[in-house]
Amino acid sequence: TDWWRQANEDTPPTLRKALKSVALLVPWMVWKHQNSCGFDNEMPSLNTLLDSIRDEARSWAAAGAPGLRLVLPQTWDVH
Repeated sequence: TDWWRQANEDTPPTLRKALKSVALLVPWMVWKHQNSCGFDNEMPSLNTLLDSIRDEARSWAAAGAPGLRLVLPQTWDVH
C-alpha cells in the first residue's frame, strides 16, 4: 500500500480521480485478457489488450469518469 499512498500524494489533486480510474481499469482489462487466453483459447496479444483498454476507457469516460480524459492520449478518442 505504500506505493499507492505515495502515488496518490505525488499526483496533483486535479488528476487523482484519473489515477484511481487508471489503477482500476488497466488491471481489470489485463485480468479479462488473461481469462480470455486461458479459458477461450485466445492468443495473448498486446495490441488486443491495448484496444480493449482503449474501448473500455472510452466507455468509462462516456459513463462519467471525466478524469480519464485528462490523462489518456487524445488519439484514444475518449474526449
